[in-house]
Amino acid sequence: MAIQKLLIANRGEIALRIHRACHEMGIKTVAVHSTADTDAMHVRLADETVCIGPPPAGESYLNIANIISAAEVTHADAIHPGYGFLSENAQFAEIVESHGLIWVGPKPEHIRIMGDKVEAKRTAAKLGLPLVPGSEGPVEGPEEARAVAAETGYPLLIKAASGGGGRGMKIVREESELDSQMGQARSEAKSAFGDDTVYIEKYLGDPRHIEFQVFGDGNGNAVHIGERDCSIQRRHQKVIEEAPSPVITPEQRERMGGIVAKAMADMGYRGAGTIEFLYENDEFYFIEMNTRLQVEHPVTEMISGLDLVREQIRVAQGDGLSVTQDQIHLHGHAIECRINAEDPQTFTPSPGLVKNFVAPGGMHVRVDSGLYAGYKVPPYYDSMIAKLIVYGTTRERCIMRLKRALEEFVVEGMKTTVPLHQRIVRTEDFLAGDYTIKWLESWLEANPE
Repeated sequence: MAIQKLLIANRGEIALRIHRACHEMGIKTVAVHSTADTDAMHVRLADETVCIGPPPAGESYLNIANIISAAEVTHADAIHPGYGFLSENAQFAEIVESHGLIWVGPKPEHIRIMGDKVEAKRTAAKLGLPLVPGSEGPVEGPEEARAVAAETGYPLLIKAASGGGGRGMKIVREESELDSQMGQARSEAKSAFGDDTVYIEKYLGDPRHIEFQVFGDGNGNAVHIGERDCSIQRRHQKVIEEAPSPVITPEQRERMGGIVAKAMADMGYRGAGTIEFLYENDEFYFIEMNTRLQVEHPVTEMISGLDLVREQIRVAQGDGLSVTQDQIHLHGHAIECRINAEDPQTFTPSPGLVKNFVAPGGMHVRVDSGLYAGYKVPPYYDSMIAKLIVYGTTRERCIMRLKRALEEFVVEGMKTTVPLHQRIVRTEDFLAGDYTIKWLESWLEANPE
């Protein structure tokens, strides 16, 4: 069934990204928004708008009843959740489908499986994905934890089964710390996610974060679109992403890409997904799967020429994948900088009125943002206000273009992390592609401004 009108259950740059893809496909859009987002760019551009509540996300963007009501009153026939908010909420996906609406996302059961990190590991093992050594499932008590630790070895990592963003995660360097860290991890997990289930993994010393973009049609066909390197992180939050990774060889890409594509085909996976790995000493270790579009999807689009949002919509309405694996060709290099409304030194949020906004331009420069002069960035949501994505035929040319684009990036009226990105892209380590998930925090500590 061809989608005629799609409700965008999100806000900010991703809502604008989805709106643009829809209009290029001849699909009308419905923007839902909180009272804080009345003047947002995607709200201004959408064909129809519905206010779904006050500023707190729990009363608006996470309010399932209000979103479904908005779809019904506007006669939308599909819902795209973007990323964040309800994008990985299996119950929301089920409710959407139970109302006869098209869910632009994976099957609810796959969202549920991959949203539980313990079940995700079990499933990944069955599908043949390489795992980090550790417990096969949840660890119930101190005795079981000690038994797993004895087999896995120290240091190890205790992780919340429902976790994310580093919460409910504790490093244990020796046996004497195990009981106390286990208790703290459980307590944090219960507080943050309402679930104190934890599991144990071997703690990898200094890995990179490598993820593969996958797409399935839900009928046993799946492809991969190469990998992204997301190792430049602060407090488990990605800051810069690039594709392809500077350290992955074409042989490794073909081998691991083949493994993840086969896994998704065997699973009957539908839509966009990302298989995330830690990579150390030429070995990949599965950590989780995100059953949604990623913030960093544009770097994959830049090197593949594929529109991933259009691909999501095609699959959701039953058209299948637009390409086969042998039709996917990756060229050149792309880097994305996440621009946040934050102090570039203290990382304190800095929302407020945008007095002037000038996006960089030129060949192969893309800015995904809902900013405009006169817009007031609300303080209630994530601080990311723009994504700068740059392409080059080589990594070196891409970096030169990125440096130039960052120099042109103007946001007046608030502090942003543009100066931080300008500093990072000039470091010897970044230029050499020599960094891991610990690099940025260590570098910031050693190079305060």
